[in-house]
Amino acid sequence: MTAPLRRAAAALALGASTLGASVAAAQAPNSGAAGAATPAAGWLRYPAISPDGRTIVFTYKGDLYRVPSTGGTASALTVHAAHDFMPVWSRDGRSIAFASNRYGNFDVFVMPADGGAARRLTVHSTSELPYAFSADDRQVLFGAARGDAAESRLYPSGAQPELYQVPAAGGRPLQLLTTPAELVQPSRDGRFLAYEDRKGGENQWRKHHTSSVARDVWIYDVRAGTHRQLTTFAGEDRNPVWAPDDRALLYLSEASGTLNVHRVGVDGGAPQQLTRFAGAPVRFLSSATDGTLAFSQDGQLYTMKPGAQPVRLTVTIATDAKSNAERVIPVARGGRDLAVSPNGKEIAFTYRGDVFVSATEGASTKRITTTPAAESDVQFAPDGTSLVYASERDGRWGIYEARLTRPEERYFFAGTLVSERPLVVNDRQNSGPRLSPDGRELAYLEDRTTLRVLNRATRESRTLLTDRELFGGPSRHLDWSPDGRWILFDLDVPGIAPSEVGLVRADGKGQVVNLTRSGFEDSRARWIAGGKGMMWFSTRDGLKSVAQSGARQQDVYAMWFDREAWERARLSKEELALLRETEERAAKARADSARAKGDSAARREPATATAKPVELDLDGIETRRARLTIASAPVGDALLSKDGETLYYLARFEKGYNLWSTQLRTKETKMLLPLDASSASMDWDRDQKTIYLVADSGIAKVDVSGATPRREAIRLAGEMLVNEDAERAAQFEHVWRTVRDRFYTKGYHGADWTALRATYEQQLPHVGNGHEFAELLAEMLGELNVSHSGAQWTGGGGDATASLGVIWDQTWTGAGARVVEVLRGGPLDRPGIAVRAGTIVESVDGVAITPATDVAELLNRKAGRNVLLAFSTNGARGEAVVKPIAGGAEAPLLYARWVKRNADEVARLSNGEFGYVHIPGMNDAAYRTTFEEAMGKYPHAKGLVVDTRWNGGGDLVADLAMFLSGQRFFDYTTDTRSTGFEPNFRWTRPSVALANEANYSDGHCFAFAYKQLALGTLVGAPVPGTCTFAGWESVGEGIRWGVPGVGVKDAATGRYLENAQTEPDVLVRNAPGVAAKGKDQQLEAAVAELRKKVR
Repeated sequence: MTAPLRRAAAALALGASTLGASVAAAQAPNSGAAGAATPAAGWLRYPAISPDGRTIVFTYKGDLYRVPSTGGTASALTVHAAHDFMPVWSRDGRSIAFASNRYGNFDVFVMPADGGAARRLTVHSTSELPYAFSADDRQVLFGAARGDAAESRLYPSGAQPELYQVPAAGGRPLQLLTTPAELVQPSRDGRFLAYEDRKGGENQWRKHHTSSVARDVWIYDVRAGTHRQLTTFAGEDRNPVWAPDDRALLYLSEASGTLNVHRVGVDGGAPQQLTRFAGAPVRFLSSATDGTLAFSQDGQLYTMKPGAQPVRLTVTIATDAKSNAERVIPVARGGRDLAVSPNGKEIAFTYRGDVFVSATEGASTKRITTTPAAESDVQFAPDGTSLVYASERDGRWGIYEARLTRPEERYFFAGTLVSERPLVVNDRQNSGPRLSPDGRELAYLEDRTTLRVLNRATRESRTLLTDRELFGGPSRHLDWSPDGRWILFDLDVPGIAPSEVGLVRADGKGQVVNLTRSGFEDSRARWIAGGKGMMWFSTRDGLKSVAQSGARQQDVYAMWFDREAWERARLSKEELALLRETEERAAKARADSARAKGDSAARREPATATAKPVELDLDGIETRRARLTIASAPVGDALLSKDGETLYYLARFEKGYNLWSTQLRTKETKMLLPLDASSASMDWDRDQKTIYLVADSGIAKVDVSGATPRREAIRLAGEMLVNEDAERAAQFEHVWRTVRDRFYTKGYHGADWTALRATYEQQLPHVGNGHEFAELLAEMLGELNVSHSGAQWTGGGGDATASLGVIWDQTWTGAGARVVEVLRGGPLDRPGIAVRAGTIVESVDGVAITPATDVAELLNRKAGRNVLLAFSTNGARGEAVVKPIAGGAEAPLLYARWVKRNADEVARLSNGEFGYVHIPGMNDAAYRTTFEEAMGKYPHAKGLVVDTRWNGGGDLVADLAMFLSGQRFFDYTTDTRSTGFEPNFRWTRPSVALANEANYSDGHCFAFAYKQLALGTLVGAPVPGTCTFAGWESVGEGIRWGVPGVGVKDAATGRYLENAQTEPDVLVRNAPGVAAKGKDQQLEAAVAELRKKVR
């Protein structure tokens, strides 16, 4: 999507059936369960029933608990501060394996089933999740994206985990399958593995969708090495467990509309539905040896014996909290929404959703608001006696004012009592407050797309703008004119992506004026020269990415509403000096004449300055504009000096943003302060002598009145008491209400969004940490059956496995670690290092690699450090000092290897006649590579294979559609030689495109457009309907959530492409066992189809 559309979609996005009990009376709570004074627990997740069917282990508030399978009081197995989940029983019932993030990432641990110390089994910094014990209990099977086997043709992605086993007593993990296989369950004799597949990266908690990416149940024959698909329902089939006789599988399927337990014979046949829950899905199916099932539904535990109905268990948990819900955190950095007081002695900002004020001298910081909800857009009133801000409370955004209660207190940072009152609080969503220069009126947004102005004396509001001019966020850029009669704002022209600068009268009369009308991105206008002009940011003259949706450089522009001011601005430095000399003589003459006449006005003290009425001459306004910056760049912010002679701006010419200045008469430009900031903004004090600067969450003031700027950091020294439970409740309300107000289409895809709130909100008291809260949000958002949605929690710190840039033999059981391949461009791909295929790395930094050693443990946290390797190759020993790279740096090497293998195969299959490009994402870098490969490496190829499998999206569909639809209409030539053609920037020969189940977002848009526009033959697997605009935001600590605010419609039919799957022209799926052994069936089919076009 284009930059403006990205902005609008992201802004829009921030802001099923009702889950219920079983329809069968037999699925009511077990009345025979032991009672307790403690209320029954909820949000009980990940139950696993013991082999003897007598005990269930489950996760509650981040710990493992065990309870009798008849219900009762549960007892804790783990009490760690980390999150423990996904328990699995050993076959003999003596041990439990589980996942825990005790070292920052999820690893596999094992502990006695009756309680005791947990032992860590895996050490890699990727997530490692246990599935089951092996048939003989000697191994624990787990999934992790540690790296594919060398021969595999699968796409190298963290969303494609492999299957491993690790000794239950500890030791080196070995890879069992390079094929993605999750929730694996071995048969009783260990010959077969039942599993659910994984074809893409869609949110695992999404519900009700029927598409090619939905999971299916498979069986792997360990002896034969073959995979067999057992379920074919178009929706979700998941979580298989074996029946007691191993002749059938029990699994979860959405065939009935929500996940229920189903049964199917291993030899096939029609599936049989065993449970009939409505609403909330059945989750986390497990089975005892006698076939008794355990699962969770709507946060409660159930058991079900063969041939019987499910029984809900009453589970009570009598335990103290592991930590206080309340905690004190320091407020030292990370302030947002900076506002400078009129006297320049204090600043206001928001931190973790609350308003704070800090002194600009010293280190005194006071918390103004103490709500669990979020405040934003704080500003001082013009007289400095109050603060105005927006706050999200009681399910709605409102605008509030805070004042010091005691009249003798003059500064917020040193005040004691603060009173608050609502300014605009009603049944609407009111946000983005902006006070007029005299403080008498307040502009604000109502329901995001209506700009209204409140007269604070009469309490009446008037409408200035509607959704005809505004589209998007809860906070919009707008700027009052100094006299309060006009407002500049970012204008969203309907049907046009780039924003313009708009002008509207503050009294609501007259028409909205589009001042820029450039078709480029024009935004963030400010009044200058006392209202005689404006300054804004534009992409008109800046360089832009090759992709139309890519980044663009900006410039600062100015436009003058006063002709005299315009002419004055155009004067050279010398001409201005002469004019000022003339003006000074004239002023002196007037003063002398007044004194001679005894004019008392000449002796009066100067009155308090008041803004003069701004008269706007809009006739020919387009001719009175100028570019102020001399070089285009990404610009973070800009200010004009009081005399209008110097432009100060934050620009990123190299790495980060730095503070620059340009003398507008002479164009002399220099860097004032090196900041190297990733983000930065700034504002003036009232006298426009000091700049208040926010750079990467640090706040400073910069005195620019002298020849050399002086920077002084502003120290924040506050603290805040936070209640995590109250914050989660506020964040839950925020997410629910944001979806209610901003979902891209009416009806919420059939979900009863009002009822869903109550269903999930009741689980909040049972949520113990960020991971569980993210799952709760993801389950609720999953009811919408929409892409670009869900919630994830990410922790920080912990292990970090470095890489040597090799592909290991992950089936090697001997001493040392065996190298299968050295990655091109990796740490070992250097002259003088005799490591190659077959080399055995014997030690790392002097520590021997035994048959029980996982080399990942020896490479933990060693990226970028010198490491000594000892190795042997065919008996010849050697040593080398190398610097391992981070896992993230290895990913591009694996990707380049995958692309090269595909390109080499296309060349081989086509006898060098066809080219190959892979497009991993829809962005400028991918487009440049596509252009380079197609037009540089394959300019004379007869055809092009365009591979978009696993394309994660972005915004490139229009560029690619244009690029691949070229038709030659000129040939620049002599009688003997061509020198070029038109269009020389587009592919004009045949192409075929590859797509699969993992194409997402704009990756689906491309597959649809390629087929719809008949650009060529689309080959591969069906592409799920995810052509929708993403909108993500962060809430709390480490939680990121999203929901689409803008959809995409097919222009021909007017239907949304969300959930509209695109079928390929030629259907070919890569069989899991085949791709794992080195054969890419889809690529072969694409070459065969392209041959038909070039004959």
